[in-house]
Amino acid sequence: MSNFSIEIREDRNIKILNLSGYLDAHNSNELEDQLKELIDAGFTRIVVNFSNLNYIASAGLGVFMAYIEDVREQSGDIKLCEMTDKVYTVFDLLGFPVLYDITRSELEAIEKFKV
Repeated sequence: MSNFSIEIREDRNIKILNLSGYLDAHNSNELEDQLKELIDAGFTRIVVNFSNLNYIASAGLGVFMAYIEDVREQSGDIKLCEMTDKVYTVFDLLGFPVLYDITRSELEAIEKFKV
């Protein structure tokens, strides 16, 4: 399988994580460490862009569930965007669209923080 990587940037005081490759049990700790570091530093407005993510395993999904309450308790949120159909299907099967804002574009996800 391909490697996994995370690129972090900022737009309008919102941290954006671009995920690439394959997110599975072997590397989900990288995502977990990155989210924890951002939240501990006080960043609670986070967008995760999945446009370059080819695969996500249940361990990757678990990372998002582990931190959503922490972020929302601090009046923040995690928005998800630009998923491929294959990745979206995994999130959809597990009911994530009820728990998270999942948008087609990154700009749309950013704009949801204004509401």
